[in-house]
Amino acid sequence: MNKEVKVVLTNPKRRTRTSERNATNQSAFVTPSRTNKELRILHQPGFVLHSYPYKETSLIVDVFTREFGRVSLVAKGAKRPTSALRSVLQTFQPLNISWTGKSEVRTLTAAEWVGGMLPLEKSALLCGFYLNELLVKFLLRDEISVTLFDLYVSSLNQLAHNEAPAIVLRKFELILLQQAGLLGDLTYCINTRGSVVPDESYVLEPGVGVRQVGEVEQIPNVRGKTLLDMSIGNYADPQTQAQSKQLMRFLLHYHLHGVPLNTRQILIDLHKL
Repeated sequence: MNKEVKVVLTNPKRRTRTSERNATNQSAFVTPSRTNKELRILHQPGFVLHSYPYKETSLIVDVFTREFGRVSLVAKGAKRPTSALRSVLQTFQPLNISWTGKSEVRTLTAAEWVGGMLPLEKSALLCGFYLNELLVKFLLRDEISVTLFDLYVSSLNQLAHNEAPAIVLRKFELILLQQAGLLGDLTYCINTRGSVVPDESYVLEPGVGVRQVGEVEQIPNVRGKTLLDMSIGNYADPQTQAQSKQLMRFLLHYHLHGVPLNTRQILIDLHKL
């Protein structure tokens, strides 16, 4: 996706004190894919989704940023006891993140804690890890979605303030699948070529859309009202809550090709999801 972003340009092949000073002080709006120079991204709002060890003292960190989407970074020396990054690269903490490079795994140059969010605790913490796992599974690297980033921040805040976890997760799952291009209009029936009727029963067939229920179905049946409620984020009706949970569980299982989500299974075992 081509998007103009603010970056600092450096040219590693010609390094002089003057050129380095000018490169540091100058910024330009460019399309990353159209430049052969190294990109230095500064102070991007983001969150750590996942990290794992790399060599003896470093980490590979999967971050979700507002303007660059999901990015993989190598945090050199982050495992050292004296590293300033050691305590900063934690999940669910809002950060300002800086990095360089254009390869699949770029180099983290700085990460600063921003603050302003309550920590997640108990079941809310598990729900947060569930959101992170969904993003890692469904969001492609470098795929930008400001809508999804803002929803992620909002969802973390709602979980931290003890809002109903099931409703927070249903809303996030729905928008995630829509942003990934895996879910279409919930209010349109492909059979009738018209709007979904609240009192009718439907199935949501992956890759096809909403249609009327057939004689034999392997797909969960839902009321039209459930689909209409989900489309506007209204989960006040207990039946909408129950049917939306069943529907989203089916859709996620389908798009993950049956591979289970670790955090979802834990939450199911705890009767929280």
